[in-house]
Amino acid sequence: MKYTKGRIGRVFILKFDDGDILLDKLKAFAKKEKVKAATIMFIGALKKGDLVTGPKKPVLPPLPNKVAFKDAWETLGIGTIFANAKGPQLHIHGAMGKKLKALTGCIRGKSEVFLVIEAIVFELKDVKATKGFDPKTGLNLLKVS
Repeated sequence: MKYTKGRIGRVFILKFDDGDILLDKLKAFAKKEKVKAATIMFIGALKKGDLVTGPKKPVLPPLPNKVAFKDAWETLGIGTIFANAKGPQLHIHGAMGKKLKALTGCIRGKSEVFLVIEAIVFELKDVKATKGFDPKTGLNLLKVS
């Protein structure tokens, strides 16, 4: 385990509207506000999109188990934003429910907001952390120095 210490910086309240593409809007926000490190939590609903619900098999590099969803699901989630030379890198997990069904996974792609998502972003200051390509896993992973 590696760790870095920092402090809470700015706190942002975000409201995503019906039809917004969650990850695109969140990345644009982080670029505009020059957020280099943060955590986010949110509640609301997603109309449609994609999740990665773990690997198909527990091997490296992992092959993602992708699940598409549609027809509006209630959701809550948490995630991180860490920047690198390419800009803000997002890692967002959500739990979703519709009727008696539930999904949990890493939100990907063009996941579209239904009605509203309310989010709080806590900026992290003075942390020594970025995201970068890990050749062993083939993933964009957290690097703590």
